[in-house]
Amino acid sequence: MASPLPITDSPLVCWSCHERTIGTHFCSSCGKMLQVPEKSDYFAMFEIPRKLWIEMSALEKKFLQLSWKLHPDNYVNASAEEREISLKRSSELNDAYRTLREPVARVEYLLAIEGARVEGKNKQQAPPELLEEVFELNESLDELREAKASGGDLGSLKRRLTAAEKNFQEKLAEVDSELQGAAKEWDAAVEANANETARKSIMAKLNELLNRRSYIRNLVVNVQRELL
Repeated sequence: MASPLPITDSPLVCWSCHERTIGTHFCSSCGKMLQVPEKSDYFAMFEIPRKLWIEMSALEKKFLQLSWKLHPDNYVNASAEEREISLKRSSELNDAYRTLREPVARVEYLLAIEGARVEGKNKQQAPPELLEEVFELNESLDELREAKASGGDLGSLKRRLTAAEKNFQEKLAEVDSELQGAAKEWDAAVEANANETARKSIMAKLNELLNRRSYIRNLVVNVQRELL
């Protein structure tokens, strides 16, 4: 079961003073920057719960504070080990910020660290309810490619594909809305310290929505590419 709070209190042993510490970035005994944990947790890095709603202004403020504290420029005269740790910490911080500031990437990361991210077995397989529309779309794409190759009239085909693109963009927006709803369910479960069964059910829903979003997004990109 995931903890409702970031894992910042797991005792570590400082590489410098060899004392046990509960610091996130710096040793609570000697103040030295701690090595990057083997199992990194971006939420813990920013000392926030594993929730999917994040206040962006607070995240950015924390990022800027940590960027200044961990920046390699502050360790140019430090030991080789400290300089290396600073480089790794700064790189990890940038990765964490890029991930957590993007809603979809945030969901993917949460599911990954919870061990619940499972991509579709066949990324080319359309969701059942979209089969007919995807079949028609692929036919139109094939016709457009043939027309391009033969120098045929592209106008009507492009208009048809533009309409199809709009349709799938709308479906993408619907999935994003469902994803936001499921994210709120997850946050409520974290707040309520829900049991593992309830959490797994929500994560399964998030995972299915991510796969659906990925498929529809690929369709949109394919159409946009052919319309260029």
